[in-house]
Amino acid sequence: MSDAVDNAIAQIDFRVLQNRKVFMDTVYLSSVKGVGFVNSEYIISSLRQQLTAAHCLIQDSRETADVIVEPRVGALGTDGHEVVYGIPQSGSLANAAAALSSSPIPPIPEISFGKSNAQTGIAKVIVFAYDRETREAIWQSGVAKAESTSRNTWYLGAGPFQKGSIHDGTRFAGQEIPPPPTFEQMTHEGFAEPENPTEENASADFIQYNQPFVFERIEPFDSMTAPPQPSSEVPESQSVRPVGHQEEVDKK
Repeated sequence: MSDAVDNAIAQIDFRVLQNRKVFMDTVYLSSVKGVGFVNSEYIISSLRQQLTAAHCLIQDSRETADVIVEPRVGALGTDGHEVVYGIPQSGSLANAAAALSSSPIPPIPEISFGKSNAQTGIAKVIVFAYDRETREAIWQSGVAKAESTSRNTWYLGAGPFQKGSIHDGTRFAGQEIPPPPTFEQMTHEGFAEPENPTEENASADFIQYNQPFVFERIEPFDSMTAPPQPSSEVPESQSVRPVGHQEEVDKK
């Protein structure tokens, strides 16, 4: 669920509000404590991070802000299902035998050739902004929706084989399984596609939500390099000479 929240908020681009004083009104994000750490507080902190990355000036009160940003959450939750390929565990025969005789019969254990357990996390976030004084609309983000998946599969008792958007590739019992080499890698070993500098330059000014980034820091005045001071030393050619000074005369 936290991965779905991160992916949804990463789609929101606050650069239209950069260098403006912004106050985020969270009146419609009620704090609900549940299992885990994904709640309204996590969403609020994620939105504040995205605002900061867009160079917005976050204010602590409405009175000092020029723009009011109001977010809301349309969906936040998980869904899942489990599928068994074979005979699931059953206690029907044991209940029937207990009703007909006093001799207990153990329940039938699960006999499966394969089993799959899939889970999905869903998040939908919407944000809009308006002017604090005039109440005029400034910007809206549209619907930012994301889904994160995780699937565990067992084959003849071996597993789990883990797949999904929250995993980097396929894993077996928590260990990463390297993907098989592609045909291009086997026939053109060491060949690499040239990078497109245009795409890199186009997204250079956009700070990715899920990537580390160091913002530019302003050095304090004391640590700044002082401007060069004029030297108090006078060049030798312009130095004052005593009255009794005598220079050698060329006698030739």
